[in-house]
Amino acid sequence: MSSQKITGNLEWDGLHRPQIFYAMVAIFSGLFLSVIDGSICNVALPSISKELHVSSSDSIWVVNGFQLVVMMFLLPFSSLGELKGFKQVYLIGLVVFLTGSLCCTFSVTLVQLVLSRMLQGLGAAMVMSVNGSLVRLIYPKKHLPKGFGLNAMVVALAAVTGPTLAAAILSVASWPWLFAINLPVGLVTFYFAWKYLPDNPTRIEGRRFDRKSALLNMLTFGLFIGSLEAYAHGAAVKWVLLGLVLLMIVGFLFVRRQLKQSYPMLPFDLLRIPVFGLSVMTSICSFTSQMLAMVSIPFLLHHFWGFDAVRTGLFMTAWPLVIVFASPVAGVLVGKIHAGLLGAVGLLIMSCGCFLLSMIPVSVPQILLIVGLMLCGLGFGLFQSPNNHLMLSSAPAHRSGGASGMQATARLVGQTTGTTLVALMYHITPDSAPHNALILAGFLTLVGACVSVSRMKTKRQLY
Repeated sequence: MSSQKITGNLEWDGLHRPQIFYAMVAIFSGLFLSVIDGSICNVALPSISKELHVSSSDSIWVVNGFQLVVMMFLLPFSSLGELKGFKQVYLIGLVVFLTGSLCCTFSVTLVQLVLSRMLQGLGAAMVMSVNGSLVRLIYPKKHLPKGFGLNAMVVALAAVTGPTLAAAILSVASWPWLFAINLPVGLVTFYFAWKYLPDNPTRIEGRRFDRKSALLNMLTFGLFIGSLEAYAHGAAVKWVLLGLVLLMIVGFLFVRRQLKQSYPMLPFDLLRIPVFGLSVMTSICSFTSQMLAMVSIPFLLHHFWGFDAVRTGLFMTAWPLVIVFASPVAGVLVGKIHAGLLGAVGLLIMSCGCFLLSMIPVSVPQILLIVGLMLCGLGFGLFQSPNNHLMLSSAPAHRSGGASGMQATARLVGQTTGTTLVALMYHITPDSAPHNALILAGFLTLVGACVSVSRMKTKRQLY
């Protein structure tokens, strides 16, 4: 390992005006596309099922195929970004994503559409895996918290826009246009990224891409997601158990190999940094809680309050809409309040929102529902930006790719776990599943708040 040496501009401190603004357009629009395409076709599943003559359960693979590929390839591409350049991975990711979008547009069978969505997911994984690294690369250190705040706002804005944009497109056109709309936006994004994003300022000489680790990573996360999905969709117990056994075997081999690496794909070198490891734990807790709430609340509004789909969608918008405003504010506060404390306060507020939503009786004014949703959005918005900043800035610059990949992986692991826990609630307590899921979300956010505030006691070195 002595032949590995860090070279390049070790004093790099971001871009300056006006290039930084064009670079922001490139990374934020690419992130917006990759996030929004994870959910934009949810609304169209009934139409897709009808037009392609497939069952509703089979049509769900249009969503699952995308998510599965993203999860499997995040860490390998983040590692590749450190080696070959974040900009290069990002540009190739945009090309793959646009190619997948084009294939989706012209798909005429479910198999074609699912394969095209998986190609889209491959491109989205490349974009997401280096997004945090690029934010850190283009922003000067003194403005980095604002950059992460804006990044969180873009994710929230995509969450708000996805169902609304899908409904608007489907009201005047057929479902293939959901994917065709990506093409002009993606081409503009590619131009700005190609022209204005900087290359990696530092490199690690003598380091090579670890193909065996990449394969073990894909198998580990594929088996993890596959086992959870199999359970959530009522697969036979023997197949779920088989998947879990294979997961333990492959996962053991993957972890053992990673512990021997100087720059592991699953970044154990970063997880040994107390602040980074605690930030990952906090992120998993928060995103598990977020998905527990986001999946269960529509059922709560529909079954207990009698809301239709349109009214449910309007009420649900209160959560991500508040994040749009809270995240930039949190980015400004990071420089004045310790990120561990600010994140803990945010999670406590989110916990109050979850508990409030779980206990509101049908007899009270519906404005309390909006208050509960806004508390969740405010709390999550105050948490996300400081947590991302603390996580990514606690990693050395030459390991930005591993940190960015781990950030996205923690988010997806949490969201996937949250979705599965909602399904578990429906198995155990079908009559009160939404309420119980919200109570569990409230307790998990309390755990996350405790972990977050513990970061104030750890020594940290921000790079």
